Amino acid sequence: MSLHIRRAGPLDAAPLAELLNAIIRRGGTTAMTVELSAAGMAAWMAQSADRSAWHLAEDDGGTMHGFQTIGPHQHLPPEACDIATFVRIGRTGLGIGTQLFEATCAAARALGYTWINATIRADNPGGLAYYQSRGFEDYARKDDVALAGGLVVNQLRKRYEL
Repeated sequence: MSLHIRRAGPLDAAPLAELLNAIIRRGGTTAMTVELSAAGMAAWMAQSADRSAWHLAEDDGGTMHGFQTIGPHQHLPPEACDIATFVRIGRTGLGIGTQLFEATCAAARALGYTWINATIRADNPGGLAYYQSRGFEDYARKDDVALAGGLVVNQLRKRYEL
C-alpha cells in the first residue's frame, strides 16, 4: 500500500472525526471518551491554528488511514507542543505513524517548537511502544486521572527533543 502524507484542512474534518470516533468507541487507547462531530473536529482544528499542524495519511484511493496533530497545551511551556496520533483500527504496525511523525517533526520545527510532549495512558501498550520507538523518553507520570465517563487511568508523559 502506498501512502501519501499531507496537511489536513477543514474539509477533512468529517473523515478525521469518523476515524477518531471508531477509536473512541473501541476504547482502551485514547483518553478521549466523547465522540466528536465533524463540526467539533473542525473547531478543534481551528484552535491555535497558527501554532498547530495537522497531517493525515491516505492511500492512492483517498482512504484515510491515520492522522497526527501537534499544538500548544495549557500545561506546557511555549517551546513545547503536545502530540496526538490516531491510526485506523486494524492498520497499526504498518508504518503509518512513522510517516506521519516525519512530517510532524518538520512542522514542529517550522513552528518554533524545541520539544514534543506525548501523554499516553499507561494501559496502552501500543501507544507506549509507538512513542518509545520514535525516541520519546519518559519524564513524568500522573496517577489516578479521571476520564470523562468515570474511568480512572494512569498516564505517562514522554518528551521528544527536536
